[in-house]
Amino acid sequence: MNRILYTIGVLTILNITMMSGQSIAADIENGEKVFSANCSACHANGNNVIMPEKTLKADKLSDNEMNNVSAITFQVTNGKNAMPAFGGRLTDTEIEDVANYVLSQSEKGW
Repeated sequence: MNRILYTIGVLTILNITMMSGQSIAADIENGEKVFSANCSACHANGNNVIMPEKTLKADKLSDNEMNNVSAITFQVTNGKNAMPAFGGRLTDTEIEDVANYVLSQSEKGW
């Protein structure tokens, strides 16, 4: 009986974990829409028209320690230098989605 209860408990935990992982997954398509509407004027094709040396290309993101979703999310939310903060304009979900989109595109070479 204890084995059955243990197995049911483990399966329940695994099911909850898998379901919650699906619900918080980034929406790359939405990230692309958010990027097009809010970021592409300065960052078209992963470039940077204001500071050309700080592109969204994989090597530059790595050089600037911006090659992870949390770093990109922080910068999009709070802004830095010439980049405005989008924390008051975009939802947390939109910021998360656009951060994942940027990282995904940088890994693909834009």
